[in-house]
Amino acid sequence: MAHGNEKEIDTRTEEEKAIDAWLPITSDRNAKWWYSTFHNVTAMVGAGVLSLPYAMSEMGWGAGVVVMLMSWAITFYTIWQMVEMHEMVPGKRFDRYHELGQHAFGEKLGLWVVVPQQIVVDVSSCIIYMVTGGKSLKKFHETVCPDCQPIKLTYFIIIFSSVHFVLSHLPNFNSISFVSLAAAVMSLTYSTVAWAASVGRGIEGRVVSYELRGEKTSDNVFMFLSALGDVAFAYAGHNVVLEIQATIPSTPEKPSKGPMWKGVWVAYLIVAICYLPVAFIGYWAFGNQVEDNILLSLEKPMWLVAAANMFVVVHVIGSYQVFAMPMFDMIETYAVKSIKLKPSTFLRFAVRTTYVAMTLFVGMTIPFFGGLMGFFGGFALAPTSYYLPCIIWLIIVKPKRFGFSWWMNWFCIIIGVLLTVLSPIGGMWTLIKQAKNYRFYQ
Repeated sequence: MAHGNEKEIDTRTEEEKAIDAWLPITSDRNAKWWYSTFHNVTAMVGAGVLSLPYAMSEMGWGAGVVVMLMSWAITFYTIWQMVEMHEMVPGKRFDRYHELGQHAFGEKLGLWVVVPQQIVVDVSSCIIYMVTGGKSLKKFHETVCPDCQPIKLTYFIIIFSSVHFVLSHLPNFNSISFVSLAAAVMSLTYSTVAWAASVGRGIEGRVVSYELRGEKTSDNVFMFLSALGDVAFAYAGHNVVLEIQATIPSTPEKPSKGPMWKGVWVAYLIVAICYLPVAFIGYWAFGNQVEDNILLSLEKPMWLVAAANMFVVVHVIGSYQVFAMPMFDMIETYAVKSIKLKPSTFLRFAVRTTYVAMTLFVGMTIPFFGGLMGFFGGFALAPTSYYLPCIIWLIIVKPKRFGFSWWMNWFCIIIGVLLTVLSPIGGMWTLIKQAKNYRFYQ
């Protein structure tokens, strides 16, 4: 039989059907192809795009350009693999990343390979977005009211979290489409603001140095490794790809990979439009003096910087929701299938409120958590985006040995493993530096 169609092959019991109809990933399969575009843009183009010029300053022109372009190409290839594998088994849809992992590695090993990494990625991303939202609100407040009494970052994080205590109770991916669309538009907007304003600063004719940032060779090595993790974090949105594709209808005649692939094509074009100009023009304009957030380097015009920070706030609201939805699905699935709790509004309310409160607590307690971006970028996001899809592809598809596909997959695996091993070292070095310099009364 052709690709999966639940109506033709459905061995589920009535109870299992009812549970699947309640769970957020499988409850609604009526998404359009453009839903996948803005869900993928929202998942991938995080506020980390604003740190890409800083990452360039840690790598230099040569290495920086190679790393940026290679990361785009590798992750574009691996996201294509995931779209293809969603319905690779006739009559079956792998609606979740761990289901694909279980098919490749076995029921138990597949869970242990995928689930811990996916949890680390989704939870850490939500915490980072919680902190980023608070920081952007704080920057907006300071920009529009420079003479006002300073307010602690902690309070801005709490203000930002209040939105999620409401939005998190939307039941599934399709119900947050309007949030995701607004976030995708905002990501394109503030990225354009960042590089366009940088052009204005760059043509002023100021003397700019492109020497590496560090004073010592050892500093430059650690900064380079940290930059690799930052780039890996920026390009890693694969943790939610299968969950997004699960919302698209599928029949043997029209499998879901058609509209999903169309959406991914557009999404990756937008990713290139957002990332590459910001990274290259931002570094060109400010050199090794660029701040870790390009908006901080711009400073003027104040109204533009203030607006861009609010754009970031709207975007990370959507990003938080897109990364939280697979976690809601995972926890709610465990609650109703393993613990045998009855699917209910109260259960959903309790699960999601507790999750938002937990990410808020960690964000308030460790407001320099964003310093772990480089660590998590290599440690968890690189495996799930750069090379785990390649390993699964080699197991399931079994391409011809020493053929192009075989070499391509092994190339991605080697690059991804190097990222996983090396970039966390730089990420921890950056975190330690930030922790030493952080003032908790800020």
